[in-house]
Amino acid sequence: MSDLCPVYAPFFSAMGCTSAIVFTCIGASYGTAKSGVGISAMAVLRPDQMMKCVVPVVMAGIIAIYGLVVSVLISSNLSTQIPLAAGFIQLGAGLSVGLAGLAAGFAVGIVGDAGVRGTAQQPRLFVGMILILIFAEVLGLYGLIVALIMNSKAQGMKC
Repeated sequence: MSDLCPVYAPFFSAMGCTSAIVFTCIGASYGTAKSGVGISAMAVLRPDQMMKCVVPVVMAGIIAIYGLVVSVLISSNLSTQIPLAAGFIQLGAGLSVGLAGLAAGFAVGIVGDAGVRGTAQQPRLFVGMILILIFAEVLGLYGLIVALIMNSKAQGMKC
């Protein structure tokens, strides 16, 4: 072990892997729960529109997939001896997708809840809700892109 490759360097990679999946799953679960409550309330008034209004739940679930992709990529590079810089970069990549996914999940949940309730009263709101959901979802996609770029920089580093 050298100063550039200490024994604790893989810890930071593992924390990046963990934070990617944990934070995106928290965001996705919040988005699913919040949207699900809105769908349940909406389905009492308009059960015919229930399947159409499941879109926010699907979009919330996609956020967790972003974290899963980054977690798998980071974990595939884990070994007992990695450079400290690579560990820090992978930690940053995990936090990037994780926190962006957390924010996106909260946005999808809030918009999905209000959107499906509004769509039950005025069906013309559906297209507007979908557009807002897309803009909320893309926040998580930005985190995924940054995490992929960061992880690719860490892959070439050797001890």
